[in-house]
Amino acid sequence: MSCAVAVALSSPVFPPSSPRISPLFYNLSVSPPITVNPPPSSSSSSPSTPSHSSPTCPLSPLTIRLINSQPEDEPVSSYSSSPILKRKRPAMLNIPLSAVSFPAVEAPAEVGPMDEVEVEGEGYCVYSKKGKRRTMEDRYSAVVNLQGDSKQAFFGVFDGHGGAKAAEFAANNMDRNIMKEVTRRCKEEIEEAVKDGYLTTDAEFLKEGASGGTCSVTALIHEGDLVVSNAGDCRAVLSREGVAEALTVDHRPSREDERDRIERTGGYVDNCHGVWRIQGSLAVSRGLGDQHLKQWVVAEPETKVIRIRPECEFLILASDGLWDKVSNQEAVDVCRPSFVGIANPEPFSACKKLVDLSVTRGSTDDISVMLWDLEALNSNVFAYDPILMFSFHQPWRE
Repeated sequence: MSCAVAVALSSPVFPPSSPRISPLFYNLSVSPPITVNPPPSSSSSSPSTPSHSSPTCPLSPLTIRLINSQPEDEPVSSYSSSPILKRKRPAMLNIPLSAVSFPAVEAPAEVGPMDEVEVEGEGYCVYSKKGKRRTMEDRYSAVVNLQGDSKQAFFGVFDGHGGAKAAEFAANNMDRNIMKEVTRRCKEEIEEAVKDGYLTTDAEFLKEGASGGTCSVTALIHEGDLVVSNAGDCRAVLSREGVAEALTVDHRPSREDERDRIERTGGYVDNCHGVWRIQGSLAVSRGLGDQHLKQWVVAEPETKVIRIRPECEFLILASDGLWDKVSNQEAVDVCRPSFVGIANPEPFSACKKLVDLSVTRGSTDDISVMLWDLEALNSNVFAYDPILMFSFHQPWRE
């Protein structure tokens, strides 16, 4: 809307001899005048009020009119002295119609043989169940009759992360690398032999250039000794006359000694939403693989050697999918009735009960549980079978 100032022609501001006044100042309008600071009336005894309603009131020399020089439906030019420019309506956009489409939603993976794994062997059993991940990342290894000795055996559970490649590689190669070191060392150097076996397996996997890593827990029966090792948060628990005895300690960044080791080598540990992680990434401080974190996530295991005695009933090897929801003693209490004091032990039933218990408590992780009957081992029930040995040595080929 244009703005104009209306001034009376008789005002001394513009005497009769003045040039012609621009129409801007005297264009009449029906809109009422707006008086700015009107002078007080000298003829009235009461203060005069400006008139906003009567268009016939005399114009003050300082009266401002707002003049609408354009119809309301037309745009107003910012310069009243120039021709009025109408802004044209932009042309309609012609958008071709097409079928509305959304990214395809992947259907849930079909239930396959890797969603659950059930194995019952001579003196041991394994039950694994896939969690919320797309594919199962846990693996296991079971090798009996080592070097022709029915009282020697190797078992392991491997919990992969970032894929299953590292767990698969370790399951297929760990026993070979450990036994290679064991055979060339004396019995007193068994811990060093296992350590070198772990490190060799790790180095071989890194040469593959594959991504991901794996935690591991292994148990070796050698000359009457139980040699248990771990790297990561897989755990081994022994039932000694019904009392749970943890043979391993989880390797996590929350451990003070692990945190100190990481920080001494230039890394850092922080708490991400309640979980301690290395470099804000991995929640375990040891394992095989993990090339991008190898400086801090070492493959060196911690090993414990115990003599197998009659009170040693059974051994539980499991991934953290179990131990995050079930305590050591609870696990022993669930399994023992299926092992001890009955004519027909049902170790697989106990194994499955542990997994189901963890799931009912909210576990969404892959869960793998292996039960090893030490009493059966002492009774020499293992028999040499090269076919079974081969199939156990290469578990879960995809």
